[in-house]
Amino acid sequence: MQSPRLEIANIVKDYGGRRVVDDVSLQVMPGQVTCLLGPSGCGKSTTLRIIAGVEKQDRGTIHVDGKLVCDTVFRLPPEARSIGLMFQDFALFPHLTVGQNVAFGLQTRDAGARVQALLDKVGMTRHIDDYPHQLSGGEQQRVALARALAPKPQIMLMDEPFSGLDDRLRDDIRDETLAVLKDEGTAVLLVTHEPGEAMRMADEIALMRDGRVVQQGAPYNIYNAPIDRAAAAFFSDINVIPGVVQGALTDTPFGQFLAPGLPDGTEVDIVIRPQHLKIDFDRGGRGPKPTSSEGTAARATVARARFMGASSLVEFRMDYDGSILKAVVPSVFLPKPGTALWLMIRRDRCFVFPRA
Repeated sequence: MQSPRLEIANIVKDYGGRRVVDDVSLQVMPGQVTCLLGPSGCGKSTTLRIIAGVEKQDRGTIHVDGKLVCDTVFRLPPEARSIGLMFQDFALFPHLTVGQNVAFGLQTRDAGARVQALLDKVGMTRHIDDYPHQLSGGEQQRVALARALAPKPQIMLMDEPFSGLDDRLRDDIRDETLAVLKDEGTAVLLVTHEPGEAMRMADEIALMRDGRVVQQGAPYNIYNAPIDRAAAAFFSDINVIPGVVQGALTDTPFGQFLAPGLPDGTEVDIVIRPQHLKIDFDRGGRGPKPTSSEGTAARATVARARFMGASSLVEFRMDYDGSILKAVVPSVFLPKPGTALWLMIRRDRCFVFPRA
């Protein structure tokens, strides 16, 4: 059985009496990309700095390939940890050429061959004698990646490395970077606040909030089985329908929802993403018949409709309480404001959470 390339256990860090990293544990296997995902200030960058050796934890241990890197007594210096670093500002040396930047820190006889091989891999060979100011943002990112990989680190730590790139370029650079890292067999821990970036790059996501990892798993599982309302909302827009549990059921204008294990009187939020609302036409004041999979239809009028390119976003004002629910419809669907329509909710796409 393969052992973790990186293992951190029960890491704690306090600043001025405030806990910024709270009992964080995770493992990254060789060749695996794990994303620390969460809002600004949740502790993800501090966790990365602790692993790199730039910060010292108050509690917990870090192992690389089963060997202790640091605890609260023993501490290897950053340069002895076989860990590469990439940050959002690239941190290239302005007075060195591309080739010299990539070679910086290499002491081996085959340094020239290693530089050439990496520049070939990232498509930057023809810029070997250029200086950083002569490169675009995407080209600088490629050079930073090559430089970080040059010493053959076992682990790569990446802190928002693509945030300085424009949206059109970002996806291509992400994909190219991921391909290079996979080819090198490097274990990657990537910090980002963008769910889309985490979903695109990660084999596993560790969702952080207030210094803690609140949920961890494959992107598909994190997205489709969120641990709470906040986790669901972090990945996409959501609609929230309030309810109260009675007899393990919650009554709503859309019919009853199962709420197993929750005591009577518990206030709950029924969460559904906009793309999972079903829209049907009004038939002289009547809607579609109830079904077991989609429940009862509820009438609404269109408040606003916008074309988003690949889809349309329609906002509905619900007849039963005046609340707004949003639906995402593939392609073009732009009903006029005031149009009466009926909404149904797919039961298998709903989440029922106790109200926070």
